[in-house]
Amino acid sequence: MNRSEMISRIDENKIWDIIIIGGGATGVGIALDSASRGYKTLLLEKGDFAQGTSSRSTKLIHGGVRYLQQGNISLVLEALKERGILRKNAPHLVHNLPFIVPNYDWWEGPFYGIGMKIYDMLAGKEGFGKSELLSKEETLKHIPTIEKEGLNGGVRYYDGQFDDARLVINLAKTAAEQGATIINYFPVSSLINKSGLLKGVIANDLESGKEYQLEAKVVINATGPFTDSIRLMDDKNCKPFIKPSQGVHIVLDKSFLPGDSAIMVPHTDDGRVLFAIPWHDKIIVGTTDTPIKKAEIEPTPMKEEIEFLLKHTARYLTKDPTKEDVLSMFAGVRPLVNNPQAENTAAISREHVVSISKSGLVTIAGGKWTTYRKMAADTMEQAILVGGLEEKPCLTAGIQIHGFHKNASTFGDLESYGSDAPDIQNIVYKNSELAVKLHPKMNAIAAEVLWAVREEMIVNIDDFLSRRRRSLLLDAKASIEMAPKVAEIMMKELGKNERWKEKQIVNYTKLAKNYILS
Repeated sequence: MNRSEMISRIDENKIWDIIIIGGGATGVGIALDSASRGYKTLLLEKGDFAQGTSSRSTKLIHGGVRYLQQGNISLVLEALKERGILRKNAPHLVHNLPFIVPNYDWWEGPFYGIGMKIYDMLAGKEGFGKSELLSKEETLKHIPTIEKEGLNGGVRYYDGQFDDARLVINLAKTAAEQGATIINYFPVSSLINKSGLLKGVIANDLESGKEYQLEAKVVINATGPFTDSIRLMDDKNCKPFIKPSQGVHIVLDKSFLPGDSAIMVPHTDDGRVLFAIPWHDKIIVGTTDTPIKKAEIEPTPMKEEIEFLLKHTARYLTKDPTKEDVLSMFAGVRPLVNNPQAENTAAISREHVVSISKSGLVTIAGGKWTTYRKMAADTMEQAILVGGLEEKPCLTAGIQIHGFHKNASTFGDLESYGSDAPDIQNIVYKNSELAVKLHPKMNAIAAEVLWAVREEMIVNIDDFLSRRRRSLLLDAKASIEMAPKVAEIMMKELGKNERWKEKQIVNYTKLAKNYILS
């Protein structure tokens, strides 16, 4: 993907079939669905792809054990089906992960054991592995740092893990290969309304400052937590659709949970589910579910959320983490659909809703990462009706996602790039100096920055350090130390000057400090 080339396409198209606002999982999923059906498709993202909620998840592609507990079988079935499709279409990014539910009360083993067997049964042939009861000794073998006192055993089951931001980038590249035009740092400032009907958008290129009037047969609002801001452009009197909730994670050293198994705690003090998950040679612990009044682009973890995670992690691990052990902390905003009857956000369903305004604005809200493809398909079915487009079937269940490679692990630290990895290796072959690591604690190399500039549309150093590579989330302090090297490489490749480089470093350092627990 090349940003300049994408922007040049705008002048070539006077009217689009579909314009999508929002470049997270849902937006790029819709772009892929739309373009693969043959519609002229344009996606506009105000910041970077996956800059919001889509890069701040618990990194799980799962059916939702929690929804099974709630008796929401239909949502579990839908998610398990989509989980299977994702593993099939993106094996370089989605893989199996064993989870262990530790049992400390006599009834937990048979209770959760039966629950996980139902989970297996619902997954059917799309299952990721059979669940089983573990003895105390077997549980300790898999999780040697689990709290031993009172431990009776455990239940092991399997779900999926992935790299969320990288999957968004790969989905965007897949959509582009299908003919979609996809542009980041291109915010929509207003909607074009003619005779009460929505006819397009007015948007701005943040790099050039140029304004564009873009006409479309259908406009789709896929902006997640910011859904209502677009709806207000369409109708100043619309009632709020989103009730945002904040989820917080902390990142710890691998020594807290060695091995390849994750821990799932089905009931914390307030009823939330807690995960401790190995990811990129670190451990992610989360998540919280805290109601917030307003969604922010860069949400900040609250003191009580961090204390909650540290307290419960200490309860289940022999090595108690302290604030000094937190390598990074990050928050994401869940775009939950508003339900006045629900007492708290934890009780609100994650199921998605597609709505159509009087003017024809199609809005998709709610849902979860795992079901992004189904959300996109449902949204497109409504958009086709609104725009009077020729009906064409959804093809995304059978489309391999860019980077598809069944044995990507052979690429080592470049595994998440899948079939793009050899191209990055070729950059190194041409210049061995680009094989140098950007930081001794991190696996990213200089060649990846060049690749991201040339092929993955990065504009700021944050795009690389936070989303193309996950350095910010894995070790915030180390990522700050990487910033000057990344800025230097980007400056030369983009033709920028020293003033640009210094400003990038200052801005990134300010941003990254919000990920450091003080």
